[in-house]
Amino acid sequence: MTHDFFQSLILLILVTDPFGNVPIFVSALSHVAPERRWRVVVRECAIAFVLLLLFMFFGKHFLSALQLSEVSLRIGGGVILFLIALRMVFPQEGGIFGDVEGDHEPFIVPLAIPALAGPSALATVLLFSSDSRRDLALHVAALTAVALVWLIVLLSAERMQKVLGERAMTAFERLMGLILTAMSVEMLLAGIREYLKTL
Repeated sequence: MTHDFFQSLILLILVTDPFGNVPIFVSALSHVAPERRWRVVVRECAIAFVLLLLFMFFGKHFLSALQLSEVSLRIGGGVILFLIALRMVFPQEGGIFGDVEGDHEPFIVPLAIPALAGPSALATVLLFSSDSRRDLALHVAALTAVALVWLIVLLSAERMQKVLGERAMTAFERLMGLILTAMSVEMLLAGIREYLKTL
């Protein structure tokens, strides 16, 4: 059970990528008054957490309404994870989610969505929704722990970027991208195996 918790925790940290989002948050909050920045970070983390929690609990009903199978979601989620992992390993102009510049206080986009609760995170928690109640409780605990990681990392984002430097942050993001690539391939292969069993 502890192994499953840590596996879920690591997967959620990788797909939400709080360390990789440090430059995005620093850039998006650069036009916000310093005394308001912590409130914006807490608000955006709370919005992302609630959204992922809703997808985790009601994901099964969402799949049923769209007539989607768990296999197709697993394969689709693996593909999305793989594409995002590639963008982490091979950065493009504007970052993983594109340009985030603006002279107004960010609200929901781009910090809560898609920086934290992006397509890969939503696909991952949708997969969790198909598990048993015991596993679902474990996933909720893992998501709560991940939300605390977001707060710790993102509230200290500016300080962290100054201390570690841009090169160290880039190297760390690429390392996380490499791990996420392997996990996305594993998810994709698991989906293909499940599909082959239905033939």
